Amino acid sequence: MHTSESSEAGRGKGFGLGLALVSALAFGGSGVAAKPLIEAGLDPLHVVWLRVAGAALVMLPLAVRHRALLRSRPALLAGFGLLGVAGVQAFYFASISRIPVGVALLVEYLAPALVLGWVRFVQRRPVTRAAALGVVLAVGGLACVVEVWSGLSFDALGLLLALGAACCQVGYFVLSDQGSDSGEQAPDPLGVIAYGLLVGTAVLTAVAHPWTIDFSVLAHSADMNGTPVAAGLLLGWIVLVATVVAYVTGVVSVRRLSPAIAGVVACLEAVVATVLAWVLLGEHLSAPQIVGGAVVLLGAFIAQSSTPAKGSVEPIATGGVERLSTREPAA
Repeated sequence: MHTSESSEAGRGKGFGLGLALVSALAFGGSGVAAKPLIEAGLDPLHVVWLRVAGAALVMLPLAVRHRALLRSRPALLAGFGLLGVAGVQAFYFASISRIPVGVALLVEYLAPALVLGWVRFVQRRPVTRAAALGVVLAVGGLACVVEVWSGLSFDALGLLLALGAACCQVGYFVLSDQGSDSGEQAPDPLGVIAYGLLVGTAVLTAVAHPWTIDFSVLAHSADMNGTPVAAGLLLGWIVLVATVVAYVTGVVSVRRLSPAIAGVVACLEAVVATVLAWVLLGEHLSAPQIVGGAVVLLGAFIAQSSTPAKGSVEPIATGGVERLSTREPAA
């Protein structure tokens, strides 16, 4: 009996790892598709609105199917839409309009330090030494990425926008795991994503003013490092792959694996985005930046993978993915 349950759990975890990998690859391809559209004349917020609104339209049938969530989990839907959808995407796309894609994502992976700071100084709960070491490594690596010795060679506002994306990424992982220990009463992840996209669209509509979008840009080609690519094709990739597929596989993987493990796999997003930006956009990073990026990801990995098992009384050690609720975890 126990062997059968262990085997089933192992298969479920393997499937969850596969979903987390797909999510990281899909999310990682969003920046390289969005940047040519921004350079072609679309405002970053307009690209975000097109992305989120298009994905919300695709997921609308699931929102109708899971409309009971509006009554049972309104706060979760609002928070996921505001932080995990609108916040992450708006800050990230705004940042890549000013700084390289890879740098923006590496800054975003300061999320481990942000969560540990919340846990340690706001909730006043201890953290492990391994987690603290991970944060130190991540911050030190980031100093190499932005080349602080040359007087901060990147746009300061762009870096602040990327940091805003990091703050919102914390909310994405935290809220993705909400209710995962509720058994059959757990909110359906597809329903949460569908309503999160609808909420995100509503928030972004008020901010982005989509009626001012220059839709003529989408009828032409966008330049991808000297290669013309149909703007409509780039938008289709952003909506269907980098949003719908990325969010669905990402949230479901968090439910199957735990936020900590899914967050570790998600670190690959920064690697994928950096490599794609290098190959497709010609955004080359210097040797110190590459080393610094590797240190950032190593620090994020250490911080996130130092999380004790659920139900443990050990110090909290996660980096961007531990739920912030103070209730006792389920046995």
